[in-house]
Amino acid sequence: MTMRPFDILIAEDNEDDVLLIREAFEEVNMINRIAVVRDGEEALAYLRGEGPFSQTRLPGMVLLDINMPKKTGLEVLTEIKSDLRFRPLPVVMLTVSERDEDIIRSFEQGACSYIRKPVTLTRFIAVVKQFEMYWTLVSKIPALKR
Repeated sequence: MTMRPFDILIAEDNEDDVLLIREAFEEVNMINRIAVVRDGEEALAYLRGEGPFSQTRLPGMVLLDINMPKKTGLEVLTEIKSDLRFRPLPVVMLTVSERDEDIIRSFEQGACSYIRKPVTLTRFIAVVKQFEMYWTLVSKIPALKR
């Protein structure tokens, strides 16, 4: 089986979590390119190709934290799924929240998965390995254009 690389947009405001994600992706030799935005408004601007993101490619997937400044991850998810251009885009909620209402609301609003951030690098690497296998070997990601 061959791996199909795709760009991943990570919307995460916590620098420690960004470093953990990058380290885990490097550790498992993820072939996907990642871009990071720090708040909900930046995530939407990136997807829409606005301002400093006018030359970026549309990602194949979004990893979205729930607790972000300016717009929460759930607000961003709602906007992504209400825009016909982005509706097919897989959005994975990657968050520390274990609240049932966040999980339910994420799926009701169109998230394709909900992953709780592991606390340690070792555990996160294990999660990223499973994530990579599923999204590159098993699942098919739609090729979207802006």
